[in-house]
Amino acid sequence: MAKKRIVVIGGGTGSHTVLSGLKRMDCDLTAVVAMSDDGGSSGRLRDELGQLPLGDVRQCLVALAGDDIDSERLRRLFDHRFEDGEGLKGHSFGNLLLSALTEITGSAEAAIREASRMLRIRGTVLPVTLSDSTLKARLKDGSIIEGESCIDQRRENSRVPISRVYLEPEASAYPPVLDAIAKADAVVIGPGDIYTSILPNLLVAGVAEAVRATEGLKIHVCNLMTKPGESDGFQASDFLRLLSLYLDAERPVDYLLANDAAFPEQVRLRYASNGQHPVEVDDDECRRYAREIVRRPMIGEGRYARHNPTLLAEAIMGIAESDDGPEADAEESQGKELPACVLS
Repeated sequence: MAKKRIVVIGGGTGSHTVLSGLKRMDCDLTAVVAMSDDGGSSGRLRDELGQLPLGDVRQCLVALAGDDIDSERLRRLFDHRFEDGEGLKGHSFGNLLLSALTEITGSAEAAIREASRMLRIRGTVLPVTLSDSTLKARLKDGSIIEGESCIDQRRENSRVPISRVYLEPEASAYPPVLDAIAKADAVVIGPGDIYTSILPNLLVAGVAEAVRATEGLKIHVCNLMTKPGESDGFQASDFLRLLSLYLDAERPVDYLLANDAAFPEQVRLRYASNGQHPVEVDDDECRRYAREIVRRPMIGEGRYARHNPTLLAEAIMGIAESDDGPEADAEESQGKELPACVLS
């Protein structure tokens, strides 16, 4: 049986988690990464050198790095962040290296290919666009927030909901991205911050159309927690509703993949003190946007609310390998033994 071609769309910590698990599965893996970051080390390099922000790309490269000793050392090096030094403090070594490779090779895409070779990654990392654009958000009160970092960590009007996000100027898709989506057996969207990690990919011209047109399964991984200023009070259907809007599709995904394990009380209370709460799956409303709902226990260990990479990857591959497609006979689909509790 040929390897399943899996495309993961997102950015930041969410994509890192998914890729960390999927790289150990028997699949042909491609990461499509948002290019709207303008904060921290990436933002400084973007401003000072006029280069594309490659911070999210770096995270994906690190996630896909090999497990041999040399790759492990390089992975730690790419993740190293300077804590001191005039001009160096706050910079990630990996971001500096990618900037240097961009200057040496002459392009961001060549720099990513060279870094991929150095880290011996298991898969392919593709920037969603090579266009230099700024992410902007219009709030319900009509005000505008400019920049991904300002939207991600807004201090003012934090209780005013976001009405829509857009790129200015418009960005065009990196052609290999469209090709990967067209050939995918499964397209995984999320997890990640909906307005600053996921939707920026779908705002790039050609990407939403490619996702709608692909014959591959579409799987949305539901976030574990809400996020202040982005998804306050959101239930699972609210994320799906936004995907429906930005993909311009009544039913944007085939599967909603959601966690069904309880959080440790200490973790739940710590997040609640920051205004974050577990995302509830409102089944009836979710069925408007997803063909099936798959629940699996997928919480990782530790102080943070994170998916367990292995359990998440197993759930994704279980869906990809067991699905007969949306046209499958309903009775046959209901009688099939699935690797998770499926509600349809």
